[in-house]
Amino acid sequence: MGLRDRFSNFLYRQIEKRGWFEDIFNNTVRYGGRYVNDENILESSDVYELLQDISNQMMLADIVVEDSEGNEIKNYPSLKILKNPNNYLTGSEFIKLMTNTYLLQGEVFPVLDGDRLHLAANVYTEIDDRLIEHYKIGGVEIPSFMIRHIKNIGTNHLKGVGILQLGKSTLEGVMSAEKVLTDKYSKGGLMAFLLKLDAHINPQNAAQSKLIKAILDQLEAIDESRSIKMIPLGKGYSIDTMESPLDDQKTLAYLNVYKKDLGKFLGINVDTYTALTKTDLEKAMMYLHNKAVKPIMKNFEDHLSLLFFGKNSDKRIKFKINILDFVPYSTKTNIAYNMVRTMITSPDDSREMLGFQKLNTAESSKLYISKDLIAGEDLKNATDDSLKGGDGNDKKGNEDI
Repeated sequence: MGLRDRFSNFLYRQIEKRGWFEDIFNNTVRYGGRYVNDENILESSDVYELLQDISNQMMLADIVVEDSEGNEIKNYPSLKILKNPNNYLTGSEFIKLMTNTYLLQGEVFPVLDGDRLHLAANVYTEIDDRLIEHYKIGGVEIPSFMIRHIKNIGTNHLKGVGILQLGKSTLEGVMSAEKVLTDKYSKGGLMAFLLKLDAHINPQNAAQSKLIKAILDQLEAIDESRSIKMIPLGKGYSIDTMESPLDDQKTLAYLNVYKKDLGKFLGINVDTYTALTKTDLEKAMMYLHNKAVKPIMKNFEDHLSLLFFGKNSDKRIKFKINILDFVPYSTKTNIAYNMVRTMITSPDDSREMLGFQKLNTAESSKLYISKDLIAGEDLKNATDDSLKGGDGNDKKGNEDI
């Protein structure tokens, strides 16, 4: 047994003998860390913000059914289920929850039960000798055609990886540091006192014990930062304030470094993303879309298509995101203007994009082009027919615009 262990045991025995000590000093200060789990992970504002940005893009996507040629199939029964999956979640809530679970836990299990769609929890999976995956919930096996195992693939073919696993150490460090600062300042700052006595503390000295307890009671009664206590002390007694052993600046410096790392576990470089949101929101949303959202969409499409249609069907679930949902209105108007003048859309198409009703007139449904976009030598021949693909050799082709 080492010297440190012998000293610790001696100290413990002395404390056991001095139960009277706890009668006077009956308060303890303990610094506890935080263990990350499903319930508290969203208390980290950085994780919550990034999850919101990613899952909101997924939630705003339009879900359609396409055939093998890419043609959209209207009013397909599967779409009704996806829009109203069950009695306790809307379609938007379902997609958002599925995305958040996928990112946090690394895997999610959608279950199709007739015309109801659910997300299963506590699913046990295993692969048999024929390499077929089996699913059990509470010991009950779920038929494979009713359930899909959507995984955020790492290096394991049977289990996905999420931020709860990949970023566990970083998350616990960040959340513990945030808790220290929050607790400290929510209580008006950490205030502690050190009572100094020139004399030895004697458990048999009732007057001394009574005086110490009275001083402690006075200090504990300070419950507001504006409170002032005057405590007269006799000779041999003094009170000093104690500073927190944790430096706020060092804690903030730690958070500034490691909070950004949390985004990397979600596929986002926080510095790049933050800089883009300040200068160009459209680029920021495209960055988020390409780095994080697009791979999730592809994975969800694959699994939901197999869940609804099976592996032999030519139909496919598709997520379609209009990235213009995430740009400022002034940017939308500029885009609409340029799309009309370059014959990409008609005025009615642009009105619809900007949130207005279509005019549904002959003029508003035509394609228009600006003269400054036509080559000078072709200006006289730029007629309505030639712009639509004609050769410009008929009578109208010789008219000026």
